[in-house]
Amino acid sequence: MTNTVRIAPNEGRNLRAARLRSLLEQKELVVAPCCYDALSAKLIEQAGFDMTFMSGFAASASRIGMPDLGLMSYGEVVDHVRNISEATSLPFVADGDTGYGNAMNVIRTVKGLARAGAAAVMIEDQVAPKRCGHTPGKAVVEREVAFDRIKAAVDAREEEDVLILARTDARKAHGLGEAIDRAQRFFELGADIIFVEAPQSVDEMRLICEETPGLLMANMLEGGDTPILPQTELRDMGFNIAAYPLTLLSAVMQQVVETLAELKADKVQDSALMSFAEVRERIGFETYYEASEGYKA
Repeated sequence: MTNTVRIAPNEGRNLRAARLRSLLEQKELVVAPCCYDALSAKLIEQAGFDMTFMSGFAASASRIGMPDLGLMSYGEVVDHVRNISEATSLPFVADGDTGYGNAMNVIRTVKGLARAGAAAVMIEDQVAPKRCGHTPGKAVVEREVAFDRIKAAVDAREEEDVLILARTDARKAHGLGEAIDRAQRFFELGADIIFVEAPQSVDEMRLICEETPGLLMANMLEGGDTPILPQTELRDMGFNIAAYPLTLLSAVMQQVVETLAELKADKVQDSALMSFAEVRERIGFETYYEASEGYKA
């Protein structure tokens, strides 16, 4: 299938959306490590990546210490997106879950997350409350309900310049054919980026790229249902974005657990920690001090 970038009629109002479109027009795979808060987004930018993705799983874990089961409210998600947008200039995708209600709620969700700073908003076809795409027990809504969500999201784009990422989780319960059918319809309805969640083999990933039009995202969750492939292979298959939803959160949690065990045993080594000077620099203390000099009487 040909992967094309849609141009919104009001392009230019949202600079992050414009930057994301420009990235996707380059026809190269865009690698998106997923952030979970403002600091992780800042570190992703410092590492030289061109975009990030606010993972709902990771954000729920970071903000409320709870699993990704629809427990974060719309207001909490908007606030989280706003904090991330203020910490980084990167374009990023915000996880809008199921839209928090009916079609009118979807419109409010998309507009609200765009105004908070998101370059793109993901809307999915799971039932509410949703579940992580690689955990058991998830289910999707009927086709027409799913299509109404994407129609509403696209309608919201007419007022707020933002990309719409349409996600289907139909593969698990209804098979790959149903998932691809939904993905094709999402594109026809106007979605900018298509995401078929949790294909279970390389052949399934290849079929998604062959039969689904538009820009495509692959979800590289270590330990999940989908094979983890080299970025060059994902690009050659036809994927446009490779998201890594839990790579950073998992790395941080592993390091914290190990460090806490060492601290409890009184065995923490300074050499294993980031220096205090680098911590200050990466958070932005030095930049703050330099800027504040200009306001001294």
